[in-house]
Amino acid sequence: MSDLDRIRWRCRRGMLELDLILERFLERHFDRLDAEERRMFSDLLEQPDPELLELALGGRAPADRCYQPLLDLLRTQ
Repeated sequence: MSDLDRIRWRCRRGMLELDLILERFLERHFDRLDAEERRMFSDLLEQPDPELLELALGGRAPADRCYQPLLDLLRTQ
């Protein structure tokens, strides 16, 4: 199983809205992320669904500001 396949599987969540956001992000941006950005995206996927959706929609800022550029990219769909 490739890294992309693993990440794609982890992007399957319990919320349809979040599934759609993450799937579009993978299709449009994942292949252009460097290793650190991919690690950060994987870290974001550790968040519970409601918190991840709120971050993805811009409802709250991440606790660690280093994630902000990645979240901005996630929102450019």
